[in-house]
Amino acid sequence: MAVIYMTAEGLKKLHEELSEMESVQRPAISRAIAEARDKGDLSENAEYDAAREAQGLLEMKIAQLKDKIANVRIIDESRIKTDEVQILTKVRIRNTKNNAQMTYTIVSEGEANFKEGRLSVTTPIAKALLGKKVGDKVEVVVPAGKMEFEILDISI
Repeated sequence: MAVIYMTAEGLKKLHEELSEMESVQRPAISRAIAEARDKGDLSENAEYDAAREAQGLLEMKIAQLKDKIANVRIIDESRIKTDEVQILTKVRIRNTKNNAQMTYTIVSEGEANFKEGRLSVTTPIAKALLGKKVGDKVEVVVPAGKMEFEILDISI
């Protein structure tokens, strides 16, 4: 798995999610398996099969999350500069066609939340903005077609 750049806050959320899975969800599935086992013949026990499948899925998610956490590198927020768009900068852009303004914070894929204005570094818009400066115009190909944005401001 590749290195994942993330804020300390993002890593904390991953640890909380892992803790939830290991201390709440895993015991709940174990209880469901035990209850289904107590009901008798396992060869025709749909509850048992469903609980075992849920257990397998949970264990896979836990393993994936542990792998992700092992590959996280914390971004030193004190070293972020605002002379150009980079991960963790907040960028205010203007759509040159309709003059609509938007503000996004460029974040790692795992921390993206469009409703909160947190745009994944892997999106077409973020990729086009990275490395650009205030006043630069970028053209982005999105599913709706080509869009042009002007960078109005870069901050932290």
